[in-house]
Parts: sequence; structure tokens; C-alpha cells
Amino acid sequence: MSRFEDIRTGDTRSLGSFAFTAENIREFARKFDPQPFHLDEEAGKKVFGGLAASGWHVTAAWMKVMVEDLQRGAAARGETCEPVVSPGFRDLKWLKPVLAGDTVSYQSKVISTRVSGKRPQWGLVQSLNTGTNQHGVLVFSFEATVFLPRKTA
Repeated sequence: MSRFEDIRTGDTRSLGSFAFTAENIREFARKFDPQPFHLDEEAGKKVFGGLAASGWHVTAAWMKVMVEDLQRGAAARGETCEPVVSPGFRDLKWLKPVLAGDTVSYQSKVISTRVSGKRPQWGLVQSLNTGTNQHGVLVFSFEATVFLPRKTA
């Protein structure tokens, strides 16, 4: 895993993409968000123009591709992927519907870094995370903060 000192404000990385299918939209909805517009094509058309993924599904897909990106990076460095600890996020926005057949590409951009005042062995990294559909339309965003270990405290 990258250390705090390796991260710079402005660093941007593409995390990966996730294809939303009618099948995986309904599967997620049945388990976690069983509203009609996530389960039924006709109900989805009335509200969103088609069968729509839950915003929580869009967010969970971000988590999936983010972890996969961390794992690829660790493997490329010959390291084990360490867990990422986060004190939270803010400003979660589902900006446009994600419909069956959409593919969302996720990105992360570092917007600030600072050493933790209470835990100097850790740095705090804040990032803007976004998802864009195959048409280049921004559909999702939020700001996250994570703790990263420092090389020296």
C-alpha cells in the first residue's frame, strides 16, 4: 500500500469500471433496496426512464473497483494489500440515474493531505471520488477521507 508521503494533492487515478446489468441491478435490489424502480423495468421507466440501479449499488461498485485497484497496485509492488481505514465520507451525490446497460468508470483525485494531529504515525488523505457513464456523464460523486501509514512518525 502507498504510504502517506507517496501521495500528492492532485494525484488522480482511474480505479476501474463496472457494468450494470438488469440481472445485477435486480439482485442487489432484492437484497438491499427492494423498491419497484430497481426491480421492475416498467416501474423504472416511469421514474428514471429504465430499470435503475440503486444509488447504494453504484456506491458498492465503487468500493469493489477501489479495492481491486489497491490489490493490483500492491501486487505490482510485490506487497500485500493492507486494509484502508476511513473515518467517513461526505457529500455523496447520485447525480444521474444509472440504468441497465450502463457502464460506470470510477476515478479518485486527491484533494488534500495532512498529518493526523492525534496520531502522528498516520496521515489523512481526502479525495474526490467520481463515476462517469459510457456517455461521459458524471453520475456519482463523494468526498472520502482515509488514514494512511507514514514512513516516519
